[in-house]
Amino acid sequence: MKPGHAAAPAPVGRSAQLRAGVRLEAISVVWNIAEGMIAVAAGTLARSTALLAFGIDSFVETASGTVVGWRLLDEIRNRSEDRSERIEKLTSRIAGMLLLALAVYVAVDSSVRLIGRSAKPRESMIGIVVTAAALVVMPILGRAKLRCARAIGSAALRADAYETIACAWLSGAAMAGLTANALFRWWWADPLAALALIPLIVREGWEGLSGREHQAADSESDHHDAD
Repeated sequence: MKPGHAAAPAPVGRSAQLRAGVRLEAISVVWNIAEGMIAVAAGTLARSTALLAFGIDSFVETASGTVVGWRLLDEIRNRSEDRSERIEKLTSRIAGMLLLALAVYVAVDSSVRLIGRSAKPRESMIGIVVTAAALVVMPILGRAKLRCARAIGSAALRADAYETIACAWLSGAAMAGLTANALFRWWWADPLAALALIPLIVREGWEGLSGREHQAADSESDHHDAD
């Protein structure tokens, strides 16, 4: 399909998969908003860098899910993809910059806490519950997105699915730090868990900033046009 041209009506089977993708993104957006609000509030009260980072990442994923869902809706409605592609790329790059800034914040704050041993994190049962819930829900949601992405050949949905799965790793690391602090009073477990999140956050941020997922989408689109 050429940019700026209206899409041909989607076949019935593809239309059903597109609608399934929209539903999955809607669930993802609602979940991440609730998850992010709870995690940020609990992280602020507990002075937990790991929990704060997890919560902020949830809001970044909310933006990604919203844009991908919008693109799927555009195809269902047979609208031009040109504008939605431009906005998706812009949103992805903004999200990438926010994630890289988050990684810098986590690195500095966690290092200061470890070296200075100041502002030790408190226990947060709410944080443990929300990260445990994410550790269960995110892999299920991510796998469902991957199946849908394969069915409709959507690189954007596939990239979003991997972000959802990465959220499970983030929640696991955050939960480990929170649990160690709650059970054993290992205050240093929280900043260490936060530092463990940095590679995942940087990877997500760099992919969004460099537009690697969009390059894959363009390549995939060209392949379908050639067919």
